[in-house]
Amino acid sequence: MEHLTHKRKITIMIAIMSAMFFAAINQTITSTAMPRIIAILDGMDYYTWTINIYLLTSTIATILVGKLSDMYGRKPFLLFGILIFMLGAFLTGTSTDVHHFIFYRGIQGIGAGIIQSTAFTAVGDLFPPRERGKWMGFMTAIFGFSSILGPTLGGYLVDHIDWHWLFWIFLPLGIVAFVLIMMLFPKVDRKKGQSIDYLGSLFLTTTIVPLLLAFSWAGTEYKWGSWQILSMLGASFISALIFIFVETKAKEPVLPLHLFKNSVVTISNIIGFIMNFGLMGAMIYISFYVQGVLAISPTYAGYVTLPMSICMVIMSAITGQLIAKTGKYKRFALIGMPIMIMGMTIMIFMNNLALTIVSLIVFGLGLGLGMPVFSLATQNAVSHKELGVVTASSQLFRNLGGTIGIAVMGTVMSNNLTKNLKDALHSSSAPDFSKVDPALAQNMLTFANPQALMNKPAIEATMAKLPDEAKTLFIQMIDSIRDALGQTLSTVFLTGTLVLVVALVLVFFLKELPLRSTNEATEATGSNENTGENEGQSLATE
Repeated sequence: MEHLTHKRKITIMIAIMSAMFFAAINQTITSTAMPRIIAILDGMDYYTWTINIYLLTSTIATILVGKLSDMYGRKPFLLFGILIFMLGAFLTGTSTDVHHFIFYRGIQGIGAGIIQSTAFTAVGDLFPPRERGKWMGFMTAIFGFSSILGPTLGGYLVDHIDWHWLFWIFLPLGIVAFVLIMMLFPKVDRKKGQSIDYLGSLFLTTTIVPLLLAFSWAGTEYKWGSWQILSMLGASFISALIFIFVETKAKEPVLPLHLFKNSVVTISNIIGFIMNFGLMGAMIYISFYVQGVLAISPTYAGYVTLPMSICMVIMSAITGQLIAKTGKYKRFALIGMPIMIMGMTIMIFMNNLALTIVSLIVFGLGLGLGMPVFSLATQNAVSHKELGVVTASSQLFRNLGGTIGIAVMGTVMSNNLTKNLKDALHSSSAPDFSKVDPALAQNMLTFANPQALMNKPAIEATMAKLPDEAKTLFIQMIDSIRDALGQTLSTVFLTGTLVLVVALVLVFFLKELPLRSTNEATEATGSNENTGENEGQSLATE
């Protein structure tokens, strides 16, 4: 599609960005509201699952669709992804318990994975790598803008109307995105002589699913060394070995192994994995901190995260323009990663609203600098005919890192929270409930858990009904729980910081290839299936 006029490309990009915004806003609108929703559904024990299931299904959809879109074109998968996402969003809004909620979120995840994989790849179809940096910056800014609007709107809606509307309010936007893609996006004829790698797809799925389930359940449902966790990890390992064997024999492998001979692809994917491990694992608990520790309502919790999103949007757009202008990208990762680390380091020590906002601003600036780099680096390092699968591999590693990060951080939080809560409620300064009526004391102790902190209206309603002598004890108990949660989250943020330091070290090993000014040249360069390091060298000499 590189031959299309600039005006036609712009109209297609509007359609693509509308689809991306539809998926992104439906994800971010629940970020500040999710603790309240799960508390209402009485499913706080399954909180991480509401996030993990979305990442799990989107991860599988992303990698499977990557190769298929190289074969059949991006348009049918964009349309299918939008339909599936709309169905999942509608059903999620009808949930009556946390189990239905998790299942329907899984359907949403499938649609999101398809949309994100094909949308980012379509940018590569339209623009060569040298111009692509600018548009990658804009695509990242779409996520940033949805992060500005989504949390604030989600917090307001969950405070003022029924939570179900969070999943229904943007369904009309999905219809608009579907119509735009249908009308504007050109259809690409299927390439002859290609076959779908069903066996590889099967064993890739059976590698990913037990791996993510093991990390999701370890430390919560089962002990890390339990037979359930070890058997799932073993099944994943065996399936991975079979997958590797199958891919060496496949005519059109779903994930070509020769891609990982390319050092740029391999290092970029590892950095993406580690970065999302620390990023998602820690950032998902910002809502816990703002609502649980600082006692800010979901409406205003969205305002707290607003500066981070604004900084990310502005910096992503600027970074994309600078990459397009200079043809260089590694320097932005080298600058952005330390700034991200600085922001998360501040999160470890934050104890008031002002410091929280400062940490998020610093983190947003670093995120905007570093985020557009690694997808662009991988796309630039391979032939255009493998654009879909290499983009999918980048998102696969990011999603795996995010999912495993959330699970590991959840275990870190759970283990530390148990200890900190016990210390808080049994210390010498703990409230003495022997001074009040036993039935009243029992009622107040139902709030002796972090889940209760997420439901501020229930705390205020209980407070209003208590006699004066009990109110002091209740406030003392709530404050003790907030302190315990704050100490626990500091440990979570520390873990995320250390993980990001590892990602920074790896950036120094990322080889920077010159950004090409055309897609056509890559066809000849990448025509040899035995690409990898040799391909990287040849691209560098263009």
